[in-house]
Amino acid sequence: MRIIKYFFFFLRCLLGPFFKLRGLKKRLRCPPIENQILLLSATEIAQKIRKREISSEEVIVTYVERCKIVNPLINAIVEDRFDAAIQEAREIDNFLQSTIIDETKIANEKPLLGLPVTIKESIAVQGMSYSVGVKDVFLRATENADVVTRIRKAGGIPLLVSNTPELCLWWHTFNKITGITKNPYDTRRTAGGSSGGEAALLGSGASILSLASDIGGSVRLPAMFCGIFGHKPTPNWISVEGHKPSANDKNWSTFFSIGSMVRYATDLPLLLTVMSQSDEARITFNKKVYLSDIKYFYMDNYGPLPDSITTDVQNAIYKLMRHLEVISGVRVEKVYFEDMKRSFEISAIILLSIKDVYSIFNRWDNPKKSKSVFMEILRYIFFMSPHTFPVIFFGLFKNIVESFPVSIYNEMIELRTRLRKQFEVLLSNDGVLICPSFTSSAHYPHECLYNISNNTFMMIFNVLGFPVTQCPLGFDKNQLPIGLQIVANPGCDHLTIAVAQEIERKFGGWQEPQSRGVV
Repeated sequence: MRIIKYFFFFLRCLLGPFFKLRGLKKRLRCPPIENQILLLSATEIAQKIRKREISSEEVIVTYVERCKIVNPLINAIVEDRFDAAIQEAREIDNFLQSTIIDETKIANEKPLLGLPVTIKESIAVQGMSYSVGVKDVFLRATENADVVTRIRKAGGIPLLVSNTPELCLWWHTFNKITGITKNPYDTRRTAGGSSGGEAALLGSGASILSLASDIGGSVRLPAMFCGIFGHKPTPNWISVEGHKPSANDKNWSTFFSIGSMVRYATDLPLLLTVMSQSDEARITFNKKVYLSDIKYFYMDNYGPLPDSITTDVQNAIYKLMRHLEVISGVRVEKVYFEDMKRSFEISAIILLSIKDVYSIFNRWDNPKKSKSVFMEILRYIFFMSPHTFPVIFFGLFKNIVESFPVSIYNEMIELRTRLRKQFEVLLSNDGVLICPSFTSSAHYPHECLYNISNNTFMMIFNVLGFPVTQCPLGFDKNQLPIGLQIVANPGCDHLTIAVAQEIERKFGGWQEPQSRGVV
């Protein structure tokens, strides 16, 4: 572990000065939000549409206009369906004007009626781009992913598909088709990844409900960097069918989740309930929670890897702790498990050992197009590869990990099992863990190269299979969003969501970038 830490330190010293040159550019601001519709929660908008106080067409047009204003700055949209969305909104308005169905029944059967939804390009939307940043092949989805089908059935209107890193394989959103997605709070910085397009749209006020995905923090890191809420649900509560990439591994859906990102925590149950594939999930997402009944724990250090968190992030955790102690009347207890010292090792080896993952080296849709790792590295060195370096080096490191003795993998599985059991006993069915989402606010593009180990804060909970909600909690000294994670045992998503809603109530949640005085 010490060697790995020194290696990342060397990369930081070698490459950091070059990456930070981007900071010499002008920090651009998102234009201020002028239409008040953009400042309403999805829950409020849905109620107003059902009551005929506002039309779905007006809502959709408002969001389309906002997308057109901010996208030249943040570069988050891969392909839109604005005209089709406006037409669908008109049809919904016509239906509402003529129907005799009461509002309660509409709310139960079509809770998202007339609402715009933006979707990560890796989640199939019929007829829309489904290339996921791969330059040498252009694909359109022939059918909807399960979650998209559920969204449509509930009355949601897909607005667009958003940018991802190539095949979702990086924590910074860029590819050779759409380019780099920028952070709405500072266009010089990354929006994170792999759900960076969705996070940037939400953070800039150009989206209200978002479908995203997470296998190593891909919902939570962009959500933190862009000042919004992101939820990784209990495994298998939401179908992962229709996502690209996927894997033919029985444990895939344990580690990988399709989740949600929203600007307002109050909208999490609304969206997640629609996305769910089980009655248990739908009931749990809407359970009433009394914050005084929850047991609170916190953890701010995982051991030698990752790096220490910044003072701003640490203070945000302590600020939340003090508030929870006041409202619950109990002390927030600090915990630490010895096995967490190896959390980076556990996470990296187990996730890279997932079998039969779709990649440029393992193309199920066209096996003849599968490539050689060695040859693609050579092409990349000589500037001849159509692919980005994270995708290529994913293949390299996956091959390296798969060459390890089986005993190493078994040791990691044993550590995972022991760690999972320790958390299960600690949290039970009434406890949550507060911990960092990342060590700092958003960094400059490509700085994630030497920040890989800092994603351990998120990756370990994919490996353990726990639900997590990332929550914005103010801003750091650079006026960039910071946040933290709320973790619970599987099946206890309602606890993390309840804490997220309290964080929003007390500390304000999402705040539009322009209001932070960005210049």
